[in-house]
Amino acid sequence: MPPTDPVGLPSVIELRQYTLRPGRRDELIALFDREFVESQEEVGMMVLGQFRDLDDPDRFVWLRGFPDMTARHRGLSDFYGGPVWARHGPRANDTMIDSDDVLLLRPEPSGSGFTCSPSGRPAVGAPAPDRFVAAIVWSFPPGRHDGIALIRDGLLPVLLETGPAPLAFLTTEDAPNTFPRLPVCSGENVAVIVTSYPDESAHRRHLTGMRAHPLARVELLPAIEREQTAAPRRLRLTPTGRSLV
Repeated sequence: MPPTDPVGLPSVIELRQYTLRPGRRDELIALFDREFVESQEEVGMMVLGQFRDLDDPDRFVWLRGFPDMTARHRGLSDFYGGPVWARHGPRANDTMIDSDDVLLLRPEPSGSGFTCSPSGRPAVGAPAPDRFVAAIVWSFPPGRHDGIALIRDGLLPVLLETGPAPLAFLTTEDAPNTFPRLPVCSGENVAVIVTSYPDESAHRRHLTGMRAHPLARVELLPAIEREQTAAPRRLRLTPTGRSLV
């Protein structure tokens, strides 16, 4: 049965980054796009995006959404305890070295975030779309919200002024992981901006325009740098054929 579109937008989102055995990324992507999309959505989850990492040929990145933490537990229990994962999970796991690099996130503010719909998903075997997706992850000390506020209230308006609107602005979901079979990174305090572009040159132009903006150059970027615990992590991604993002 084809999945129906979920009611409302996902309020809990996982950013999952897998390190794979050398040369096996395309194998996992083909398996994932064929077997693990509709089967997850049939139990109430939403597969938002699947990507190749341009900076690492052995890294697979994907985004998964849930209506809330209760639905997350129910959906994960049903999927990973169900027949599709029993049949195909061992082959997927065999491609992986590590699958624990997972950030549990929520849209900021609540009710914003990804607006894509599964009804628009390309069919199995569709070619990869000609677009580029950038995700920037800022890390801040636990319990400190000044850096996140600077991004939300200052940098986001500058990004809107200088280029395309981000697809989502996400921050750490503080609720405990109630499905320990799938670990998530603990003790994180991050902000994530995901933006889609027609190509990477458009992304570079957007970054150049943002960095040249007087408010960003003089105030916002130095202030964010003072708050962060490490340099931002920048993901350069290309979607797979069935990715919604």
